[in-house]
Amino acid sequence: MTSFRQVSYKNALTITSAAALTFLLVFTISQSLYIASAFSCFLAIFMTIARAKAVSRRAMAIQGAAPEMIDHLRAGVQSGLSLNECLIGLSDRGPEILRPYFLRFRNEIYLSGDFEKAIALAKHELAHPTTDQILESLAMAKVLGSAELLNILRLLGNFTREDLTLRREIAVKHNWIKNSAHLSAAAPWLLLLLLSTQPSTSRAFSTQSGALILLAGLAMTAAAYLWMNQLSKLPEASRVFSGPHLGRRL
Repeated sequence: MTSFRQVSYKNALTITSAAALTFLLVFTISQSLYIASAFSCFLAIFMTIARAKAVSRRAMAIQGAAPEMIDHLRAGVQSGLSLNECLIGLSDRGPEILRPYFLRFRNEIYLSGDFEKAIALAKHELAHPTTDQILESLAMAKVLGSAELLNILRLLGNFTREDLTLRREIAVKHNWIKNSAHLSAAAPWLLLLLLSTQPSTSRAFSTQSGALILLAGLAMTAAAYLWMNQLSKLPEASRVFSGPHLGRRL
């Protein structure tokens, strides 16, 4: 798998290339270094913010896959498979986003044979409250017996689906507001791009005062965008079943 450093380098290269292309395009239109620089910085800032939200999108994807994961586990338990076999089966037949994590779970089981260690590894790598609950329930069932495992999985599945439905409904309403905010943030810059085709506009923003106005506009637009994203962020559940005690039982 691509390492975090490689991903970061690729993201930085993508942002730099897009900013350079934007600079050349806007400079061709406006013939102003100041305006072209402002637009390239504008694009770089918002691409950086968008890339930083990838962690949030990953968490949402994992939560969206949790009900399907529970369905696979319930089907496996009902068919008489052991917990190990149910979880190992997720590496081939589970939700696409979860397969790499359970592939490493499978490798750990085959390597060490330690179920608790493999569960702890999966929880650490997934790092999501919903999967913490599921995996912790399986770990407890492994230790205490699985008489109530199907009921626990059913309750977890119902709770996860209800929470997911509610979050999606709220996210749809938030997206209406966020899209309006995106248009509001972009509108002044689109207007500036259109006006920059006039030589008088290019000359006005090529002065020291014009450069300060562009910098102030960049700062205020970025601040408003970050504030809007912070206001629209849904509260995240805390990871109750995480910490240094993972993988250790009395």
